Amino acid sequence: MKDKMRLNTLKFGISGGIVWAFVVLGVSIFANNFPTWEMLIHECYGFLGYNPSTFLGVVLGVVYGFIDGFVGFFVLAWIYNLLNKKD
Repeated sequence: MKDKMRLNTLKFGISGGIVWAFVVLGVSIFANNFPTWEMLIHECYGFLGYNPSTFLGVVLGVVYGFIDGFVGFFVLAWIYNLLNKKD
């Protein structure tokens, strides 16, 4: 019987962090063009210093997005590997 496929948790976490950082950057660009969205995002993430209307705020958002994506995808790969163990 073939070995079951395992995910590299570190690489999966890093790739997820990069993707999520780009998503946050895209949301920041989108929010700068639509004031209603900017207010909503600032209300949700403003306590972390994330403000899509400033350069520093966008940089902080991208960093937070990478960390959030890394942790989330790392845990996802780890759980997948636990469920996919050989019997």
